[in-house]
Amino acid sequence: MNDAYAEAGVKKQENAASMALRVLIIIGILLGVYFMMMGGFFSIAGVALVVVLGFMFPRLQVDYEYVYVDGQLDFDKIIGKSKRKTMLRIDFDQVDIMAPATSHALDQYTNVEKKDYSSGAKDSKPYAIIVSQGDKKIKILFEPSDKMIDLIKQKAPRKISTY
Repeated sequence: MNDAYAEAGVKKQENAASMALRVLIIIGILLGVYFMMMGGFFSIAGVALVVVLGFMFPRLQVDYEYVYVDGQLDFDKIIGKSKRKTMLRIDFDQVDIMAPATSHALDQYTNVEKKDYSSGAKDSKPYAIIVSQGDKKIKILFEPSDKMIDLIKQKAPRKISTY
């Protein structure tokens, strides 16, 4: 097998909005349990509330996984450690440049659509990829592993900037 293969994954950091939503869901579940104890119509509404909110709670945990295979990079979203969805697949023939997100090599790409598949942690060092899709450009933020960066350098050395 001569294919270049690397994968990396990050857990999305919780922000204030997601933590507040978790608290509201927990309060809603407790309210649903209280309704179930009341009996009658409230019991049915309580069961429905607990089921719906219980289904939503694990979906708030999001992980991103990046898989690089011989010039193609997949961005997957893992929801609640059980459901995987491929968000984006790019080929490095479509890539204009890949550089650290703070690099001056990306200064000319300020007014482009942005997709964030990074953890959002303050101590992370995300990379940005500028992809041309038709007549529009997309800026993708992600956190590759060192092995992934080395393999991308081997495949497309002029499209990656590490400064």
